[in-house]
Amino acid sequence: MKLPTYAALAVAALLGPLLGAPSASAAALPAVNMEATVKAAQIDPRRADNTLTPGAKSSVLLVEQALRDRGLLDAQWVDGYFGTSTIAAYARYQQSLGYTGLDANGFPGRSSLTQLGNNRFTVTAIIQPGARVSLDGFVVNTRTKNMLVEAERLLGRDLVLEQGSYNPGGDPTSAGTHDGGGAVDISVGGMTTAVRTAAVTALRRVGFAAWLRSPAQGDWPWHIHAVAISDTDLSGQAQHQAGDYYLGLNGLANRGPDDGPKVEIRTWEEYQRL
Repeated sequence: MKLPTYAALAVAALLGPLLGAPSASAAALPAVNMEATVKAAQIDPRRADNTLTPGAKSSVLLVEQALRDRGLLDAQWVDGYFGTSTIAAYARYQQSLGYTGLDANGFPGRSSLTQLGNNRFTVTAIIQPGARVSLDGFVVNTRTKNMLVEAERLLGRDLVLEQGSYNPGGDPTSAGTHDGGGAVDISVGGMTTAVRTAAVTALRRVGFAAWLRSPAQGDWPWHIHAVAISDTDLSGQAQHQAGDYYLGLNGLANRGPDDGPKVEIRTWEEYQRL
């Protein structure tokens, strides 16, 4: 084997940055795991205590340190817990980037997280909702559509939407759940009790926080309500439902116990890696 000379190594060191090779400083940057960070941003604000979301502490700390250094988060809240103070600070950061409305609700998205990490950290395990598409005459994003298609495959039958996503004010009974992405309502017409349970099970398996809703619970007919966990376009209310699902709750305002089938909770990305 012919070893490179010192001169060749020196030239490579000089030309590397010009040719797009990663510098030693860039390679040394710590990484924020976006999947873990987004999961914490859903669950932590809904907790009754300060328990940390497993696997998220190091990433959340990097985000909080960056927010602190921008003067957006008090040092006492740099603790690896993505609670309400961190959510509020992240929302202020999003607003500083010119984001408004649902784009500035304190929920980390790929673009804002990447900009926050400039020269501080890299972003790995990226979540992307994808483009908005039409499904059953309703608008959803590509990630949600792919999840529904896989749930249909597991169930062995089609699922028919009654409400889609990105529908602000479209249904006053939804309390804003469908204002952003990742939230759908599914018809149970023609389904037996067993099929309804199987449908909710399939939806949960692929990464939805899903429940069978009855007229006794609110001003609505029987239907399945599903929220795509960790969809970065989720409205604030949908984020709360996803967090409550992780905590064994029913996603309703009364925060009662989960009344759905028991399924190991996974995101769409985690399901795909199985």
